[in-house]
Amino acid sequence: MCGFCGSTPSNDTTFVEQAVWKLRHRGPDEQGVTQTPLGAMGHARLSIVDVAASHQPMADGQHWIVFNGEIYNFQSLRSQLSGDWLTQGDTEVVMRLIMEHGMEAIGALDGMFAFAFFGDEVLLARDAIGIKPLYYIKNDAGMFFASEIKALLDMQGDVCEFPAGHWWSAACGFVRYFHIDDLQWNTSLPFSLPETEYDDLIRSTLRRAVQKRLIADPGIPVGVSLSGGLDSSLITALAREGRDVLDTFVVGMEGSEDVARSQEVADALGTRHHVYIYDFQEMLDVLSQVIYHLESFDAALVRSAIPNYFLARLASQHVKVMLTGEGADEIFGGYEYLSGVTDAQQFQRELWTITTNLHNTNLQRTDRMTMAHSIEGRVPFLDKEMIRLALSLPPELKFHVGGGTEKTLLRRAFAGFLPNGILQRPKQKFSHGTGSRDLLARYANDQISDKDFAEAQRQYPQAALRSKEELFYYRIFREQFGERIPSQVVGRTRSVAKGELN
Repeated sequence: MCGFCGSTPSNDTTFVEQAVWKLRHRGPDEQGVTQTPLGAMGHARLSIVDVAASHQPMADGQHWIVFNGEIYNFQSLRSQLSGDWLTQGDTEVVMRLIMEHGMEAIGALDGMFAFAFFGDEVLLARDAIGIKPLYYIKNDAGMFFASEIKALLDMQGDVCEFPAGHWWSAACGFVRYFHIDDLQWNTSLPFSLPETEYDDLIRSTLRRAVQKRLIADPGIPVGVSLSGGLDSSLITALAREGRDVLDTFVVGMEGSEDVARSQEVADALGTRHHVYIYDFQEMLDVLSQVIYHLESFDAALVRSAIPNYFLARLASQHVKVMLTGEGADEIFGGYEYLSGVTDAQQFQRELWTITTNLHNTNLQRTDRMTMAHSIEGRVPFLDKEMIRLALSLPPELKFHVGGGTEKTLLRRAFAGFLPNGILQRPKQKFSHGTGSRDLLARYANDQISDKDFAEAQRQYPQAALRSKEELFYYRIFREQFGERIPSQVVGRTRSVAKGELN
């Protein structure tokens, strides 16, 4: 996991050097800047795969690449490409794949990524779901891009989010190579199997997704975020298979349910479990840093990011990679509000929508909070084959209308893998389970009068402030970023509006 930046056709190394400095938390192991005939590029590296050789920016004399992410099938792709190899990592595979087959081959990449490739032309790309971030500014000097918004704010122009599932060149503009619909089988065709075969498919697909995300060089430790809920517990159980030692992590306030339940799972699976207990004053103390790294003032997103910040900080003391359970609620319909959806096609459309929006909600939070502490977050439930399977299953099998148990398919498929009390534990938002729900909202309500809130809504209409809590965060956000970041790139989506962030 890394951070990168660049400019084209401008060869503005001053911008690149300053941007790399602002991204150094994403890649503390080494930083590099280079000039090319097509522009400048910079990179901040977190070394996980091919630590000794895959330095960036990477070049072969005529081509250059900066890359952020992990390609889980890079060894298979490597065997299909010709020539002598300079490294053993995935970055060179991506560079050579584009050199030999062009951007038409980008769909072959199995993983999470954003990259910039300079060769015959400049090419930018972002992974299908938007797990890895990328932003840009276009102005009279050209295109300026970076992994985080803060690295662009010294440049003139509007900050824009690079769309997920697209690539870009100056000649072609933005080209969509993927849409969430591409991961669905034709739902007009019957997909009816005995229930036990659905169970087998779910188990085998998730197991493959977890195992491929354990990849790292020898000596690079990998752990799992373990809240004690269904999703993280399943990831932990599958990651534990075949491993002598697995580190797991949980945070919460004193007496929080997550801490107790995660310990139960850790004991049952035999993990090396790490716990951090925080209090309200600590939440206030880290709030400015959370908002700075999150690059958002959205109330639900900030609220859920705070425990994630503590979690990543705890994990960074022991591992360099952490698997999380993000995405399960979106693809399997785990949110409480979905119990009110009674039409199968409407239910399916809602799953497509919230999965498509993940790059501005849970994935933004996961990337920024892990990267704030220089660790890589990996999300097995958002493996493309896992998404394909989950969104293709008959919607009626995923319903939990009228308050029934959500994610029934997952619970049934993994019966016996976990203690039954964990397997049947109802979903809780992360801020609920950690015990921190509503504390900041109450604090903001005490600090901000109705008059002040109404005046702020009039003064900052572009922020579309929805609560005193959000105004509390927005004031910190404005101190750090001014008004340069438009509201459409700070994590505002339908699922956030429903308060459904976990």
